[in-house]
Amino acid sequence: MRRLIFFLVIGGLGLAALLSLGIWQIQRQVWKEDLLQTIETRITAAPVAVPLAPSAEQDNYRTVTAAGALGEQELHVFWVTKEGEPGYRVISVLEMENGRRLLLDRGFILAADKNEVRSAGQVSVTGNLLWSDEGDWTTPDPEVDTNILYARDVTYMANRLETEPVLIVARTIAPETSATPQPVTSAGIPNNHLQYAITWFSLALIWALMTGSFLWRSRAKSEG
Repeated sequence: MRRLIFFLVIGGLGLAALLSLGIWQIQRQVWKEDLLQTIETRITAAPVAVPLAPSAEQDNYRTVTAAGALGEQELHVFWVTKEGEPGYRVISVLEMENGRRLLLDRGFILAADKNEVRSAGQVSVTGNLLWSDEGDWTTPDPEVDTNILYARDVTYMANRLETEPVLIVARTIAPETSATPQPVTSAGIPNNHLQYAITWFSLALIWALMTGSFLWRSRAKSEG
């Protein structure tokens, strides 16, 4: 009997853990759907002026408009398009009329065009503020000598170009430049929590069936 009670406790604890993980994933799904709705609302909203003190918490993905002079210095972030074309995202300084210096992701260029001289001068930009989370511990360090980055690290880029740690990802630029704008979208943000929840609940069902079967067979043996 003590042996049956032991396995009943273990089975109950395992079932509770698996169910808790499934419920947590359902809660995460609700959170992610709210987040995606917020992001989509910000992306599709009418553009506003760049806030004086924007923050990642309040202004990530916010649609903004700005005008100013493009700096000649560039940073190149290695990128591969959806079509599989390797190249770079061009990051420049946007110096506004009020003296603010911001980062501007002008768009994509092919790898062969990396060393081409691109136009500077006055532009008007509509785009989205972005604090990217592209990098992780596997991301290579920037190659300073060849001017190649592997993630849009806003803090690092701002230090290199001596700007505010604020990045605008261009949707449109007038006049057009040789870089092709790559607008911000929510398409690449994963939302797999429902699949994870189904997995955990399925494991909970299997665990419950296995536990019940084991206890039934153990009891039958003890009575026999």
